[in-house]
Amino acid sequence: MAADRLLFHEMGLDDRLLKAVADLGWSQPTLIQEKAIPLALEGKDLLARARTGSGKTAAYAIPVIQRILTAKQSVGEQDVRALVLVPTKELGQQVQKMIRQLTAFCSRDVRVADISGKADLSAQRPILMEKPDVVVGTPSRVLAHLVAQNLVLHSSLEMLVVDEADLLFSFGFEADLKNSLCHFPKIYQSFLMSATLSEDVEALKELLLHNPVILKLQGSQLPGSTQLQQYSVRCGEEDKFLLIYTLLKLGLVRGKTLLFVGAVERSYRLKLFLEQFAIPACVLNSELPVQSRCHIITQFNRGFYDHIIATDEQVLLDAAAAPHGGGQKKKKKKKGADKPGSGKDKEFGVSRGIDFHNVSNVINFDFPPTVESYIHRVGRTARADHPGTALSFISHTELGLLSEVEEALSRDDSDCVLKPYQFKMEEIEGFRYRCRDAMRSVTKQAVREARLKEIKRELLNSEKLKTYFEDNPRDLQLLRHDKDLHPAVVKPHLRNVPDYLVPETLKSVMHPMSRRRKKEKAKAGGGAGGGVVKTNFKKNARGKNPLKSFRYTGGKNRKGKAGKS
Repeated sequence: MAADRLLFHEMGLDDRLLKAVADLGWSQPTLIQEKAIPLALEGKDLLARARTGSGKTAAYAIPVIQRILTAKQSVGEQDVRALVLVPTKELGQQVQKMIRQLTAFCSRDVRVADISGKADLSAQRPILMEKPDVVVGTPSRVLAHLVAQNLVLHSSLEMLVVDEADLLFSFGFEADLKNSLCHFPKIYQSFLMSATLSEDVEALKELLLHNPVILKLQGSQLPGSTQLQQYSVRCGEEDKFLLIYTLLKLGLVRGKTLLFVGAVERSYRLKLFLEQFAIPACVLNSELPVQSRCHIITQFNRGFYDHIIATDEQVLLDAAAAPHGGGQKKKKKKKGADKPGSGKDKEFGVSRGIDFHNVSNVINFDFPPTVESYIHRVGRTARADHPGTALSFISHTELGLLSEVEEALSRDDSDCVLKPYQFKMEEIEGFRYRCRDAMRSVTKQAVREARLKEIKRELLNSEKLKTYFEDNPRDLQLLRHDKDLHPAVVKPHLRNVPDYLVPETLKSVMHPMSRRRKKEKAKAGGGAGGGVVKTNFKKNARGKNPLKSFRYTGGKNRKGKAGKS
């Protein structure tokens, strides 16, 4: 089968594009790329469903770039030929980065602009006046520029891409998208890329596509058990904090880890709790400025941090809760929810589409509200051919959601199910009093102060220092987002784990390198006898210590000098 696979150099791509693909280390296309790129180059409309991490971005970016390069051989006029619509600002930045990597050797011929940021329309106008070949943005932002006539597409647009199409309507972009259609030409090629085929995707298909080719690749929406291990553990609210402390502090969970919670307040509660034990973590939520969010993701991908505490998108949570309540209840909930989240960005999304690099583990501290949210959360790990682990904490109120997820996954693939996490809670009971001690310090007032302090600090970093960091990019590398907030009272004794509290079964797993060093020191100090280990200085003290080897010869020298004179 491997011999029958279509390779990049057999697709008729430009040499400069092939060189960029080789520089990215892609030896052969993924399944979605192998099927979608030739069809897109033929000019056909596409509706492609493939799981997260399967290479969907490159599957549409490569044919878009190739078609622009081909068009420029015959038409020299500069125009906006491709528009990429994304549901979130973070995904917009990621798409722009991918296209720039693919155009590394033809950057003069193919230019890309991301207009999904929060900058003023007037600030982005000069960028659009240069007519970049590819424009990336959210539907609301694109519509604003179309209405202001900063962006003109009715005669030049050749390709329209909707990335993460299943989220576009969920984020409230339906009206924006429909209002944008009147600014598009009558004929253009369209691509819809999605991880799931929902009713919203079907509606988009009717709205944008003309006789499309539908690609339903990889029956399972998540990788199989050989690549992705999925576990669940049933525990109460207090047990969640006890378990996360044990997993992180004893080093039972290693590598980059995403911890998902259900609300912004919960993310700060968990961060302050972990701070008590000197476990650093970043908070990533919709209240933070977009520059800070993108910087956190970039630094996480470069290995600056190991733990990120992320929240789900508020829009999706509201949509999931909508069918269960009446009109009055919904209004009350909305009124209460506006207080802490008045500054939330509706175009924020962490679990959707963002490519976190080399994530080893996803921990659902709070179980996701929908099946789609679970798929997108867990899809942040086990991307491409890398292995990954997903662990979900399940409280008694979340058992119904767990059964929905298990039913949906088993329908796709019987091999893709959540196994019970074999962990004996009674063995870590000794840590419970420490966790309770830490939780007493994490009050509602402390959480409120932490949120305000974090937002103020990130606003300062992103706005006030923006021009400074543009002139001094190296200082931006030193800017960290996992610093302690410390509104809670931090007790120093909680930082260290006493050896007598660690269960015997976990001692061999906990920090194996430090234990190996201790054993080596013990051997050097006399084997089984143990005792105090002598340093090299003490062994050779008699010969080298000047206070013990000093001999006074001053009197003899004086007599000798007196005799000479």
